[in-house]
Amino acid sequence: MFPQYDVIVVGAGHAGCEAAAAAANLGSSVLLITMNMQNMAQMSCNPAMGGIAKGQIIREIDALGGYSGIVTDLTTIQFRMLNRSKGPAMWSPRAQNDRMQFSWTWRLKLEQTPRIDFYQDMVKGLLVRDGRCYGVITQLGHRIEAKAVVLTNGTFLNGVIHIGEKQFGGGRMAERAATGLTEQLVELGFESGRLKTGTPPRVDGRTLDYTRMEEQKGDPEITGFSFLDIPRPTQQKSCWITYTNREVHEILKTGFDRSPMFQGRIQGVGPRYCPSIEDKINRFADKERHQIFVEPEGWHTIEVYVNGFSTSLPEEVQYKALQKIPGFEHCKMFRPGYAIEYDFFPPTQLHLSLETRLIENLFFAGQINGTTGYEEAACQGLMAGINAHRKIHDLEPIILRRDEAYIGVLIDDLVHKGTIEPYRMFTSRAEFRTLLRQDNADLRLTPLAYRIGLASEERMQRVREKEAQVQQLKQHLEAFTIHPEQVNSHLEQIGAPLLREKQKAAKFLLRPEITLSMLMDWMTDLRSAFASYSRESIEQAEIQLKYAAYIEKEKELSRKMRQLEDVPIPEQFNYEKLQALSTEARQKLMKYKPRTLGQASRISGVNPSDIQVLMVYMGR
Repeated sequence: MFPQYDVIVVGAGHAGCEAAAAAANLGSSVLLITMNMQNMAQMSCNPAMGGIAKGQIIREIDALGGYSGIVTDLTTIQFRMLNRSKGPAMWSPRAQNDRMQFSWTWRLKLEQTPRIDFYQDMVKGLLVRDGRCYGVITQLGHRIEAKAVVLTNGTFLNGVIHIGEKQFGGGRMAERAATGLTEQLVELGFESGRLKTGTPPRVDGRTLDYTRMEEQKGDPEITGFSFLDIPRPTQQKSCWITYTNREVHEILKTGFDRSPMFQGRIQGVGPRYCPSIEDKINRFADKERHQIFVEPEGWHTIEVYVNGFSTSLPEEVQYKALQKIPGFEHCKMFRPGYAIEYDFFPPTQLHLSLETRLIENLFFAGQINGTTGYEEAACQGLMAGINAHRKIHDLEPIILRRDEAYIGVLIDDLVHKGTIEPYRMFTSRAEFRTLLRQDNADLRLTPLAYRIGLASEERMQRVREKEAQVQQLKQHLEAFTIHPEQVNSHLEQIGAPLLREKQKAAKFLLRPEITLSMLMDWMTDLRSAFASYSRESIEQAEIQLKYAAYIEKEKELSRKMRQLEDVPIPEQFNYEKLQALSTEARQKLMKYKPRTLGQASRISGVNPSDIQVLMVYMGR
């Protein structure tokens, strides 16, 4: 019934969909197996993509030839660029999406991708021989062979849903859990653990009073995520903001004695940076209120997502508390919030390629590795799909460095530091975030995607044109002279120091209060000179000029740190003989077997003094 495939991808969430697309677009035959083909790339929680650091990841996925940015742009109902008041390293695109449209758009994209087959079934086991994975066993009894397998099981591995004192098996509300795989992997020698996540109730938007809330509109211009020319919506839907209060908190507290989190029925560790509402009012008892974001789930549905009210308290407590929130006095609840516990496998058991250390040709991606978030899952799926294809074709894996991409930071953190709680990406995790901006993801990563076969000639040509335009713009600004009489009246109006002598435009732009758009408004000759250039190129040229000193500083730091990355450690290196190493460092280094000194330096418990010992031993 089934041929032998190059790659089998288990699970069709965000990680699985990107993995299948990447492997197929590189030339592998792919079978995507999911328990429910109606819910591919389902937005199980918030109907939104991007945000702080996450938006950078989606732009990186797009630059590498993944689909997440394209699907997001095609299904956007509201777009905002967050952190515009800060420097460009912090700018983060975020889109509110039509939940149903997002899922079926993803499915259509995959169906239109050659070399992908689909099958609806549950994978309950792996085919393993001599330390190598060569296929899967399904619940219906099929033994399907493949050269590589990518597991992207999300929250489905032995998933348990909690609502108050009720608990039942499930990987998502109204969907069953996946069983069998965890037990086999543990038998094969893998270490597993339990994590927890949650979701808020959904309500009927017709029963809300929006006049009691603050309106949050989208940006006037939708820049989007994809670097391709994807059609943008001509209108947007508003989101809304309201707040909890003391009365809401007191009602929620009445359910604490039946809370699965407080009563110990949930053993898994939850996401620290996205706590439940009961956790928030317990940990921050001094706070009078907490912000609630009221987010529509699509263009045509009345369903509304209550962001900030994630909970696993009893249904009746949730409902009573909701009705005390301004604007929610007469709300009707479609479904309650719930918590879900699931199995994961500590990612220190992986190579940087996301192939497991124990079983060859077996890759893990997404929440199975202890991450949380669609974006974190999608980028792992993309890299696992790329590397599964390359492994079976005897090609070197693609490993992104920490100074190349947020994706590189995420995978490096997971593999070398591990996680004991759901891992979420933040800009603060990246030491080179001035280099890893959302605006330059195409310049950073599309050449790599083109080289390995994921980016088309057309896409690469767009990048070359953008680079050429940026250089031309920078040269023009470095040569263009501004005279005091041209700008001083404008400077006076904005309360900025006056220009005392003529100055090149590139230097004038170093003033923090001055932007290139201001200069173009003030000076018609500059505006006309730039009329033929794209908005992206103009923005890029301004950023490169304005932040040149910071960018060069990070590049220099990156060069110094890369020296450690270039010092290899032999695979069978015996750390036991180095008694000058701390005991913890010896244990961690023997367990994780880093390939370079740079990787060793990022392992939790390995101190700078331990790295110095290794450098001395290796003659450095």
